[in-house]
Amino acid sequence: MISLPLVYTILALISYTTSFWYLFIHLMSKRDPNHWFIGLVLGLGVLLHTVVLYNDMVTPLGVNYDVFLLLSFTSGLMLLLSLIFSTYRPILALNLLGVPVAAIGLILGFALSKSNQVIEAHSLGLDIHIILSLSAYAVLLMATIQAVILWFQNRELKNKQKRIWVNLLPSFQAMESLLFDLIITGFMLLTLALGFGFFTIEDFFAQHLAHKTAFSIISWFVYGSLLIGHYKLGWRGQKAIRFTLIGFMLLAIGFIGSKFVLEMILGK
Repeated sequence: MISLPLVYTILALISYTTSFWYLFIHLMSKRDPNHWFIGLVLGLGVLLHTVVLYNDMVTPLGVNYDVFLLLSFTSGLMLLLSLIFSTYRPILALNLLGVPVAAIGLILGFALSKSNQVIEAHSLGLDIHIILSLSAYAVLLMATIQAVILWFQNRELKNKQKRIWVNLLPSFQAMESLLFDLIITGFMLLTLALGFGFFTIEDFFAQHLAHKTAFSIISWFVYGSLLIGHYKLGWRGQKAIRFTLIGFMLLAIGFIGSKFVLEMILGK
């Protein structure tokens, strides 16, 4: 008998595939796609993705933080934000990137996740801190990818012969506005994550979180400085791209670097 999670996964993939090809065909033929249709089909896919993810992550023993489930969570959140932002910014074409990423994340999470990464039930505050942290990393990773695309787009726009993928992208102004939408969202999530962390984590040094927290706070200041500079001093373009990349590099060093040192070098 076919399980419900498998049915939901297949239906989500059908929704993703349908929306991708519909959007791709319309954009390639330079026809305006129906935004309501894309929103409904993609929204259904994201909803089914969420149901599958919730069924796998939330267990009677606690929350399962398997790496493939985290990839599924990250990819689904990215697509959800892309869909939300495209409701008020002319960036619908970017879902051509978000849809396959979400589909791959969903498949990996459903097929390869294991149940031995469950963190036993603990305080609700710590669970919220973890989810907020993962969400902040996902959104700021999305902002970093957006900054890289902006850099390439700006370089190509200065050339006389533009590649076809540049023509599919929204305008540079729309892409830059999206970058700051993402940074604001990620900054707010990171602020909440740090706030919950200070109130729920008992001993940063005993739990080997001091370095991660320090780099996260420095990154928080970098993103905060960028937002102040943008709205007060008009920072944009290459300066915004550099600040975005530096901020995420600090986050990555704090998360991946400390994890590597603890597990690979110290064996903890």
